[in-house]
Amino acid sequence: MSDDILIDVRGMKKYFPIRKSLFSRSASAVRAVDDVSFYIRKGETLGLVGESGCGKTTTGRCVLRLIRPTGGHVYWKMPADVRTRLDDLEARQTALLEAGGWNGSKEQQADIEGALKEIRRKYAMEYRSSEDLRHMRRNMQIVFQDPYSSLNPRMLIKDIVGEPLQIHGVAHGQDLLERTKNLMEAVGLSPEHLYRFPHEFSGGQRQRIGVARALALNPELVVLDEPTSALDMSVQAQILNMLNDLQASYGLTYLFISHDLSTIHYMCDRINVMYLGKIVESAPKQELFDNPLHPYTKALLSSIPVPDPDLQRERVPLAGEIPSPANPPSGCRFHTRCKRRQGKCETEVPPLINIGGEHFVSCHYWDQK
Repeated sequence: MSDDILIDVRGMKKYFPIRKSLFSRSASAVRAVDDVSFYIRKGETLGLVGESGCGKTTTGRCVLRLIRPTGGHVYWKMPADVRTRLDDLEARQTALLEAGGWNGSKEQQADIEGALKEIRRKYAMEYRSSEDLRHMRRNMQIVFQDPYSSLNPRMLIKDIVGEPLQIHGVAHGQDLLERTKNLMEAVGLSPEHLYRFPHEFSGGQRQRIGVARALALNPELVVLDEPTSALDMSVQAQILNMLNDLQASYGLTYLFISHDLSTIHYMCDRINVMYLGKIVESAPKQELFDNPLHPYTKALLSSIPVPDPDLQRERVPLAGEIPSPANPPSGCRFHTRCKRRQGKCETEVPPLINIGGEHFVSCHYWDQK
């Protein structure tokens, strides 16, 4: 695993407007993703975990620009020295704003904003043209959650797997056929399967076909959106082992999205925990499992089934219901279900603070330590 950062997400937001009627103005918005920041190093697997509806899938699709974020920036392959400069510029900008805004600092304002714009035009994905994005997507692919709906039922497998190669002009004719055969073999399927339709395969085989299609253009980043949640337990293990083998063989980088912490523990190097559109804790895998700090993370970990009937695990129950992302609580979004809540939890959003190393947590209790 490299120390080079492949993708750097900063302050990403995605709001879906709610309209009372087709032609009316937006009355409110569903805050599916609200100020999310993370990075992924080359060759590592970053896990994104949380309950259904917390914004995991929306985050993954915004990273790939399959849907356009409402705000924030996604930087692709930004060199380390440029990243350091960006950190410094953003820190200076924040300090000036907290000190009373730009009054009396118009030259500094112009310098900082100009430098930030220069970096973003070169590395931020929102400045990419449609043609640039199409070229970039050769390096960024996705494996969808449902293997039944992600494959065109009217296309032969050879056309499904080979379509990315044709669209990007990578291969045609006999070369295309040979490449698709190699891809099928890489995911554990036979070349004879190329002349069948998706309905002739099991769920696990369909997911293998989806992985083969994602690997067709030899991408650097693959977003795995709950790739095993629709499969039987034994098939899940086969797919996960295959994904690990492919990562080692092709040098892939994964963003692994799942609600299953057991799967996350097996696959990931670092883990981000999401709740209601925000990241509440981020840490290396083993540190998160050994020393969870956020109450929500502790509740998630306590819900993992223990295969030993004689071993009792202390459960951390969550009170209340998940609030609506269309009307999230003020302050800390978890305070309505948290036994540790304090007065300012209801009014102030807790920052994501560094506890040590790469362990970050968003909680007022740790902010006071």
